[in-house]
Amino acid sequence: MRIHKKLCLSLLATTSSLLLAPSVLAAPVVLELDYEIPVQQSQVAFVSFAGDSTLSPIILNDLSKTELKVTSQNLPQKPHSSSELAGTLPVWQSMGIPYLVIGSTRSNRGKVVTDYEVVEVKTGRVLEGKQTLTADNNKESMRYAAHVIADKVYELITGIPGDFSGRIAYIEEIGTGKEKISRLKVMDADGENAKTITEVAGSIFSPTWSPDGNRIAYSVQRDKSHPVIYIQNVSGGGATPLTPFPGSNLSPSFSPDGSKILFSSSFEGSADIYEMSASGGQPRRLTNWPSSEVQPSYAPDGKSFVFVSDRAGFNKPRIYRYEFGSGRTTQVSNSGYATSPQFSSDGSQIAFLSGRSAAIMNSSGAITANLGATGIDEAPSFSPNGKRVVFASKQGGKGVLTIKSLNGGEAFGKSGQGTIRSPVWSSSPR
Repeated sequence: MRIHKKLCLSLLATTSSLLLAPSVLAAPVVLELDYEIPVQQSQVAFVSFAGDSTLSPIILNDLSKTELKVTSQNLPQKPHSSSELAGTLPVWQSMGIPYLVIGSTRSNRGKVVTDYEVVEVKTGRVLEGKQTLTADNNKESMRYAAHVIADKVYELITGIPGDFSGRIAYIEEIGTGKEKISRLKVMDADGENAKTITEVAGSIFSPTWSPDGNRIAYSVQRDKSHPVIYIQNVSGGGATPLTPFPGSNLSPSFSPDGSKILFSSSFEGSADIYEMSASGGQPRRLTNWPSSEVQPSYAPDGKSFVFVSDRAGFNKPRIYRYEFGSGRTTQVSNSGYATSPQFSSDGSQIAFLSGRSAAIMNSSGAITANLGATGIDEAPSFSPNGKRVVFASKQGGKGVLTIKSLNGGEAFGKSGQGTIRSPVWSSSPR
């Protein structure tokens, strides 16, 4: 739909214009223009940044995956700063787009400096003023800078921090039995820039991120050996074994401050939940039931954790909560097969596996969303702001990672080699 409107612009004649009498120079020149405006249904107009060919496509792609309706098409002009909007703001207002994102890049001593603004079109106000970000002039730094800018733009518009600069770790398995090769991989939240962190002949299980987004803990089981938990810095360096104990050591979970680790282990008999320092040492046993207790996950406040137990009977796993202060345990999930619980960052939701389907429940155990059958015995993982989830599945015999919005944004998938397992979303590295 397009509408015609008349726009009056007041311009002051200057000495560079036609020679006019002083009395004429003091008077404004009123131009009446007849123009055609495309009426948009979008919430955000994005203008590619001046001097840039790297950041803008990534930022636009990030924002387009959210509930925001973003356009970069059919724009009346391409300003790169709010000062360029003087006199033409009514054109933008007539388009019905609430927000305008503009910016530019420049070089400074080998770095790339990006200035950008989010303009509230109705008032012309720049939200929190001009933003500036400096990045190294290489592909890795520029990709990260683009995600950080998208995070900030999303936050300025919605009031909620974005989740684009976090990363997703996952496992890729190729082969079976003694021929199995497992790779721990990390990719950007847009599904790009995947890298292998470690590769083993055997199996890798249940990776988890440290709160600062710089370390990953995971379990490794090689041929004829028990699973051992390792911690590894994502930026490089070797993996450090954390649990040199006999038995199965699985499902690590970092405490909110990163100083401790929860995990399940059978080194004292049946599987129970233990807590220990993230730098190693002697573990403390937290559960001691005749049943199996596995898959612990800290609550965001660190005062409790959820875990899975089959105390209700064989093949009847349920999700429970353990309170550190009292040692009290209560059942969280209602009847039915429930495993692999993971909290959202605000603690209000728990992602889990309901049978073979990825699902979300509230903290009281009521299911609030069914995300579909995965074909894999693993639950989804929340993005840092809780607005999206990532989960693994099988489609057409291929392993697929699906990133799905929980509030109306675009869902997309990324396929890989072999089987893909255990995706988990980190916060932005700091």
